[in-house]
Amino acid sequence: MNFRVPSSFQSKLPDVGTTIFTLMSKMALDYGAINLSQGFPDFQVSEELLSLVNQHMRKGHNQYAPMQGVMALRERISEKIFTAYQKEKSPETEITVTSGGTEAIFAAVSAMLHPGDEAIILEPSYDCYAPAVTLAGGIPIYVSLHPENFSVNWQAVEEKISEKTRLIFINSPHNPSGSVLTWHDLEELARITRDRSIVIISDEVYENIIFDNLSHQSVLCHDELATRSVAVFSFGKTFHTTGWKVGYFVAPDWLTHEIRKVHQYVQFSVHTPSQFALADYLADRHHYENLSSFYQKKRDLFLNLMQDSPLRPVTSHGTYFQLFSYKEISTMTDRSLAEYLTKEVGVASIPISVFYHDKQDNHYLRFCFAKNDETLQKASEILRDASFLKQTI
Repeated sequence: MNFRVPSSFQSKLPDVGTTIFTLMSKMALDYGAINLSQGFPDFQVSEELLSLVNQHMRKGHNQYAPMQGVMALRERISEKIFTAYQKEKSPETEITVTSGGTEAIFAAVSAMLHPGDEAIILEPSYDCYAPAVTLAGGIPIYVSLHPENFSVNWQAVEEKISEKTRLIFINSPHNPSGSVLTWHDLEELARITRDRSIVIISDEVYENIIFDNLSHQSVLCHDELATRSVAVFSFGKTFHTTGWKVGYFVAPDWLTHEIRKVHQYVQFSVHTPSQFALADYLADRHHYENLSSFYQKKRDLFLNLMQDSPLRPVTSHGTYFQLFSYKEISTMTDRSLAEYLTKEVGVASIPISVFYHDKQDNHYLRFCFAKNDETLQKASEILRDASFLKQTI
């Protein structure tokens, strides 16, 4: 029997298809290209961490965890926050373990937005923000970052604030550009949201990957913003375990109370032995405090290897992504060039236009350098050869 979709059916996300990350990774596999597109490491997880998960499985930690997260892990997170930011956060009322940062963002948006409410999104932006807003019945309001250095024009943001504005998204270190917010940025954000019913969702999943002797400026450090912010973090980014999907959010108790209401029906609880293992692993601060230097070496290696490439790098101060501009050497769209490089040249990347709602194309490609040095060397050998662009000019 042939089934027909009812004519009355209306998609809640009519413009959303398979993500570019899935498409480019599949294309890399199909064409045997080096995959510098999707943001995941190609090196192994710590043997110690793997052993800890196994130990906790054998100890019997295999049933549902508490909805809020295993207390031992929430206590370790609280200790980590105090060590990093000198701020005390209650593991009971202000810290919640989630199925990755994406679920934390979805739960927060669902809890905060009512139909017709507006949420300001700074573009280019990670692709889960706008769909979460739309599914909640909200209206995404977009403000573009500076196209050269990806800084925030706070006057432009302030001009977009209306009586309907309920959320503002920020992301630092920033995916896809690698830019970072400064203390001045937080001060400006506090100023324009003061005495307004606006909640900040601060995507800080790359907090431990920041370069050039810069410090991560978390909303948790800003006493005023912290009272109305949801800070989102990810163990996947910190410990190379993106497939485990374990993250958490930190928020004042009044926000936490509401977001947990959604979380308990979206996910309820996160993989139990992984939580116990992460709690044990966090006891040694060296497991994450050296992450910035680890990735800065990879960034610097990649940039050094790419010195003779026709692609021009854009400064990356954080994350494990590096943007390159090609606007001086080609007029191709970024998506066309990304597909060409994957199919014909052998290196997969991500076109930056997909991070804009209107597919704004400033001729940038994003490459992930969370790879073994040998992988970066092979990819750069290909990309240094200017001849690959001859057919694209």
